[in-house]
Formats: sequence, C-alpha cells, structure tokens
Amino acid sequence: MKTLVLYYSYGGNTRSVAQRIGQALGCDIAEILTATPYTGSYDAIVSQGQREVDTGYEPPIQMLNKNVKDYDTVILGTPVWWYTSAPAVKTALSTYDWHGKTVYPFATNGGWIGHTFRDIEKACTGATVKKGLDIRFSEDQMLTPAADIDRWVQRVKED
Repeated sequence: MKTLVLYYSYGGNTRSVAQRIGQALGCDIAEILTATPYTGSYDAIVSQGQREVDTGYEPPIQMLNKNVKDYDTVILGTPVWWYTSAPAVKTALSTYDWHGKTVYPFATNGGWIGHTFRDIEKACTGATVKKGLDIRFSEDQMLTPAADIDRWVQRVKED
C-alpha cells in the first residue's frame, strides 16, 4: 500500500503534525497550496475564511508535487475553519478522485471541530474514510498529547 500525507496549513500547525505523521509512517508528503496566498491581518484572513466557508468557495490550488491517483491511502490534514475543513482542502476534495482509496483525516483546531470529519467523508465519494484525529492547539502550542498522535499513527499502520 502506498501512502501519502496530503495537507493544507495556513499558520504551520497542520504542517508540523503532517510532517510528524509522514516521518512516523515513512511515506510521501504533499502540501496543498492556494494559487494566491492569503495576505493581510489575522482578522482580515479570518473574515475572508468565514466568507469562503459560508459561500462554499473553493479557491484555486497549485498543482501538487505528488499525484494522488498513485496512492492507496491518503492521510488528509486540515485546519478547522468555521467548523469544517479549510477552503483549499475543499478544493482538493472536489478535484481528486477518491474512489477505492482509504482516507484517514486529521484536523487541527483551537476550539470546536464542528462537522469537519463528516464533511470530509461526504466529499470523499467512493473512499473508505476512517476515524479522524482531532488535534487541539492554543495558537502555536499543541494541547493534544503527542502520544495521542503516535497511537493514531500506530492504528493507521495496523490497518
């Protein structure tokens, strides 16, 4: 089974978790990048993110450095934006073919995860979506114990 860690990270928290998971699994990693990076103050970006989530906007993303179709298993990482996945992840979910894949989602957040995992499962048509991992942060300080991530990664290995 070929495994890919695919993630989007705005502030770096999701990236740090993705790198930890990728290293533990010894698999490939690909970052989802928007075609036009978000710029402005934190508050302006939060407002823009809320508008994008509320309207279902899918921002254009750059071509990945890996081809998703080459992988059987995808570890999918997203920050939680307004109780769901970041708009760039929504774009990736609607862009790639998920049929026959196994998807393990993880989400980084500073509060409530909302319906993030349900939305990912709904968007991954034809995939088997496994139990996700909720990783809490306070700004850039991870509150979820690293051992929780390690146990989740072990379950991924055993599946």
